Amino acid sequence: MKKPSRQIRDEIARLQEQLKQAETREAERIGRIALKAGMGEIEIDEDALLSAFEEVASRFRKGGTRTAKAAAAVASGASSGVAEQG
Repeated sequence: MKKPSRQIRDEIARLQEQLKQAETREAERIGRIALKAGMGEIEIDEDALLSAFEEVASRFRKGGTRTAKAAAAVASGASSGVAEQG
């Protein structure tokens, strides 16, 4: 049975709201991490910052094992107090 167009529009609106909420959560998470890393104190052009973020994202997308190792290294550094500076 086909869905009426109104029901489809309602589903699309609901999904768009879910997407907006998910993007907001992700942006807040990344923003908090960037601030902890000191990014708020750096004066940098948005295009250059975007390029740097794209490089980081591609590095972590390429190697699943490398990502797990990096996460473990960060976690062990954080637990020893090495990663936190400020």
